[in-house]
Amino acid sequence: MPGGPESLDRPLPEKVRRRVVALTGGVLGALTMAELPLPLRQYARFTPQRRIRFGGNAMATALENESVFRRRIAELLREQLPELAELAEALESGAPPPAADPVDVAALAYVLRPDGWPKLVAAASEEAERAQAEQAGEETQRELGRLREELAQARSAARTDAEQHRRDLDAARRQLESTQRKLRSAQSDVKRGEAEVRKLRTELESVRGTAAADRTAAESEARRLRARLAEAESALEAGRRAAREGRSVEDMRVRLLLDTVLEAAQGLRRELAVPPASIRPADTVDAEEPGRMTPKDIAARALSETDPALLDQLLALPQAHLVVDGYNVTKTGYPQMPLEKQRLRLLGGLSGLAAQSGAEVTCVFDGADLAAPVLLAPPRGVRVLFSKSGQTADEVIRQLVRAEPDGRPVVVVSSDREVADGCAAAGARPVASTLLLNRLAHP
Repeated sequence: MPGGPESLDRPLPEKVRRRVVALTGGVLGALTMAELPLPLRQYARFTPQRRIRFGGNAMATALENESVFRRRIAELLREQLPELAELAEALESGAPPPAADPVDVAALAYVLRPDGWPKLVAAASEEAERAQAEQAGEETQRELGRLREELAQARSAARTDAEQHRRDLDAARRQLESTQRKLRSAQSDVKRGEAEVRKLRTELESVRGTAAADRTAAESEARRLRARLAEAESALEAGRRAAREGRSVEDMRVRLLLDTVLEAAQGLRRELAVPPASIRPADTVDAEEPGRMTPKDIAARALSETDPALLDQLLALPQAHLVVDGYNVTKTGYPQMPLEKQRLRLLGGLSGLAAQSGAEVTCVFDGADLAAPVLLAPPRGVRVLFSKSGQTADEVIRQLVRAEPDGRPVVVVSSDREVADGCAAAGARPVASTLLLNRLAHP
């Protein structure tokens, strides 16, 4: 009957114990919670691998101490592992098959506990240990053979390395001998070079002495020639002075006679009270003179206020002066650009317009709010002005218009009504900023 009072006189071998735990963990899930000992219930829902890993010690203890649990495990092994059923019958009959795995025989005998099971476990354990020892011996022999092969390879590699080192040493010796020969040859070359350098230094000192003597002689000759040149220049200056003195006497006599004639003529004009001639012979001819065209005459023609031809006709007047309200024009034409680029674009267009028309062009910008003067190179033909602090560009434009003499054609470009009215009152011709923009857009 299984579970007799028989017991082992020594612990299970570790390999047999692992097999017992593996068999128990594989079938443990078939038991209900009530059929399991308390310590094993927490592992009931684990997978077999996790039961073996975490509950191995608890299952081994329960198999050793709980006979009812052990019998249930034995029944489950017969039912769920058909490959062990024949081995279980053979163990219970007391005749285990010789070809069976000793570990399986010992593990199954430990669980089934047939009569004489301790002997079966001990015999199977000894057989398993013997097989393990034989396997370890075979592995040891294989490892020993591998180590012997590695030793032989290492010795062969060492001999090869030694041969290579000897060859390298012989090559290094030959290289050293060649280097020493080259060094001795180089030392000889250095000695010959030092001797050549000493010879060249001696020759250089000789050449330097000769050159110093030649330079001294040349300097003496140069001083002699400079002295002769100074004497020649003195003689030349003396001759020129004599010639000037002779010519100045003759000039003085001529000028004296001329001054006498002029003073006599002026005295005669004063005595006769003759007025200067104000009429020319051509003035006596009876004919009609042409009238002069003014900006007002051009304004009376049938031209649109935004027609570029109007500006061309105004600038074609003699001595025309174009005054431009800078920011008024740029903020009308391209307000989205930065002020610096606005100025550069307008001044570039005005430069071309000045070159084409020949008119005087002045562009005025408002500089009252500037923290520092604007660094700007005015283009050719365009005068650029900035208003001072506390002053506006409009005031500078009106001053420019008032500074012009009456009758000179002055054209002011601004869309500011106040500026246009003030300039018109001073005699200038105001035009809109769009007129200039249109003209610059069609060069």
